[in-house]
Amino acid sequence: VDLDWIDRWDQAEETCPGCGITCEHEDSPRVTVDPDDPALDDDRVARFFWYHTTTQPDWPPRNFDPAASLNSETRMRMGGDEGVAEWAAGQRAKALHVGTYESAVYNMLRRMRDQSDQGSQFYLYRVHLPPSVTVREGWVMDPGNFVGDVPLADVCPPGVDVARYLNVHEDPGGLSLALGRDVIARVQRLAVPLSGAWNESWVRDAIAALKGAGGTAVPATGRLARLLQPPSPRVVLGRELSAALADQLPVNLRDKIASAAPFTEGDDPEQWARCTSSLFGLISDAGHVLAALDQQDLREVGDRPARS
Repeated sequence: VDLDWIDRWDQAEETCPGCGITCEHEDSPRVTVDPDDPALDDDRVARFFWYHTTTQPDWPPRNFDPAASLNSETRMRMGGDEGVAEWAAGQRAKALHVGTYESAVYNMLRRMRDQSDQGSQFYLYRVHLPPSVTVREGWVMDPGNFVGDVPLADVCPPGVDVARYLNVHEDPGGLSLALGRDVIARVQRLAVPLSGAWNESWVRDAIAALKGAGGTAVPATGRLARLLQPPSPRVVLGRELSAALADQLPVNLRDKIASAAPFTEGDDPEQWARCTSSLFGLISDAGHVLAALDQQDLREVGDRPARS
């Protein structure tokens, strides 16, 4: 099925062709891995590029110390040095996640929408694995908890470097990897969205329209005035411009891109238009982004310990 069918399925407007139930049924089918996905070939996993987005400018850090930013008060609340050491060991034991380019962009949009990261600088990382990487046989369901944490030992037993899992949140149906930081050989980094990569024509028209719209809403009155305050004409127009741009994207990404950078009262029209157009370009012109990533230097992450 295509993405439009899946969208209708998610709205309970389609039934399973096999059994006739909708997505509302507790036994309804879910997305699964394409049996022809080339990433199921063990020999190809290390030859493929894998991607990750984060606000960290040095991901993954060489000497990861999760307790470095804890102040003395927080350390005491965690049980002193012993409690902090135990917590830090648990943090270091978590698996890292990498996946397709699609999943990396989706992850960034989700963080911008759900974790107040609209104003944060994001980086797109391309991950290179060593040729000798050992891959767990087959694939597993997404092992992450409600915040995505996965203890590495749960998915990568001794002798296994990476585990493939079905991504059900970002790029649903695609394969992602859970792996340890010592498995990553090299990375390339690109600040995203790309500076200057916006559509000049759209940006110019959007700026003119926003500046021409009223920026003050008719004030509400009464005890609930603050909650009932209607959006200004400029905010309404910003939403319409964002939605019209998002309508050009695949259906599963439309609300993500529209909600990742909403126009709010007080936003600078020029800055918002450029940011929104650049975010759109991460999806509509992915080839340009990947070509820019090709030009970035390779950074050695660390020496992988030799196997006995």
